[in-house]
Amino acid sequence: MLNVNPTRMELLHLRRRLALAVRGHRLLSEKRDEISRQLMIIAKDIQPLRKQVEKELMETCRRFMLARAVMEPEDIKAALEIPTKKFSLAVKMANIMNVRVPNLAKEMSGDIICYGFASTSAELDVALLALERAFDRLIELAEKEKQARLLAVELQMTRRRVNVLEHVVIPEVQETIRYIFDKLSEAERDNTTRLMKIADMIRA
Repeated sequence: MLNVNPTRMELLHLRRRLALAVRGHRLLSEKRDEISRQLMIIAKDIQPLRKQVEKELMETCRRFMLARAVMEPEDIKAALEIPTKKFSLAVKMANIMNVRVPNLAKEMSGDIICYGFASTSAELDVALLALERAFDRLIELAEKEKQARLLAVELQMTRRRVNVLEHVVIPEVQETIRYIFDKLSEAERDNTTRLMKIADMIRA
């Protein structure tokens, strides 16, 4: 119970506070449920996407290992020394239930194959093209995992707030309102009894 004076003004103040707490609890509960729903949608997309990215990156690594097996190390180093492919990442922020989450978009220019074909293997070409193909899904995976992480943090905070309102604030305010109401009722009964005694004394 809160430590307050049992007055009518305090009772009105606490009733307004209770109404605000109940409204806040309802809104935060709706926010919690919607964040959970959005998180489930993103999580459902992440699992197959991660499997696909891992599969593509494993294939890329396998291709690079095959290229290393048939090429001299100095030839691989010379072939990849001066890249012609340029890559940049544009980050835009979006709002999901008042949570700012990133949307990633890649901007690529130039050719990933930046060498002549005289001293290189076809496996190196295939490995680089596989790496280029994996970029799109890799960026999408990074975007969704970051969104999921931010939403999970917000969900945890919202759950804490809902629990504090539900189990601490609202019960405390309700108990204090009951206490003040009982005190005021008792004071009113005492006052009525006193007035009745005064009336009896006057009539006598």
